[in-house]
Amino acid sequence: MNRNWMLVLVAGVFEIAWVIGLKHAESLLAWSGTIVAIAISMVLLIKASQRLPVGTTYAVFTGIGTAGTVVMEMAVFGEPFRLSKVLLIMLLLGGVIGLKTVTTERETRGGE
Repeated sequence: MNRNWMLVLVAGVFEIAWVIGLKHAESLLAWSGTIVAIAISMVLLIKASQRLPVGTTYAVFTGIGTAGTVVMEMAVFGEPFRLSKVLLIMLLLGGVIGLKTVTTERETRGGE
């Protein structure tokens, strides 16, 4: 996995953190952490999008965030396990992996 796709992956992990933070934050510290996670995920997503196609980058980012949030809610916060959710997450991840494998990086102008 190259550097730009790694940025998308890390941005997706921070997206999971801030989405969960939006639901569960109750203190100033938790809200501050949520805001920091939002900022980090957006900065990393923007940085990755400079070299990767924006549509694919965003689809992979939101797929990671969606799947990760659902799994974390079931594993950590007691959301009921449903086979249909797991199957749909697997379908989503299949699409995300497919997009990642058929997408190549763009060359930047000016030798960046």
